[in-house]
Amino acid sequence: MRTGSAWRYMPHDLPPWEAVYQQTRRWLEAGVFEEMVHDLRVLLRLSEGKAPDPRATILDSRTLQSTPESGSRGGYDGAKRKKGTKVHAAVDTLGHLLALHVTPANEQEREYVGELAETVQEVTGESVELAYDVDQGYTGERPATEAESHGMRLEVVKYEEAKRGFVLLPRRWVVERDFAWASRFRRLTKDYERLPATLAGLHFVAFACLFLQQATGILGVGS
Repeated sequence: MRTGSAWRYMPHDLPPWEAVYQQTRRWLEAGVFEEMVHDLRVLLRLSEGKAPDPRATILDSRTLQSTPESGSRGGYDGAKRKKGTKVHAAVDTLGHLLALHVTPANEQEREYVGELAETVQEVTGESVELAYDVDQGYTGERPATEAESHGMRLEVVKYEEAKRGFVLLPRRWVVERDFAWASRFRRLTKDYERLPATLAGLHFVAFACLFLQQATGILGVGS
């Protein structure tokens, strides 16, 4: 994950790469790392004096450049001017990953509000009441209706008029920080996976590693 090494380049003192890949796929399909992320989220929120489950979520997406492995399923993102895969994410106000969905880059964000909202409510016990859209890609009547059908009110965070240069938008920095964290893992700087489910799963592997480091500091493990 950190180095971005291909499966076939795994060190020879480990099991054959095919066996490691197959076992990793089994864990990803079973949601092992996703459950780790959600359990660690509760621990980290409690350490910050927050309720175990959030009452608000933040929606955003980023586009990953295609590679020869993923190019056949990639789409063209006109705004980013690149062919690749779009990663739609929902996080809580502390930046803890709640839900993630992978699509071709030409898919519109507003089309997946319902899926993100449904997943968020599943993993939080329907505790979320407010959803923030920070890049205005989720605007429109349909996204608001889909969010409302899952018990959420969708609020769009917009740029102020007549502003020039850098503008710090409320809530946006939280999800952008998550994307920056993911980019520290070279495996997630581009879409190197043949299957979108593997790409989504590896995001949960990365955040499990990040949250374990944070939890270790809180618990004083190894000190």
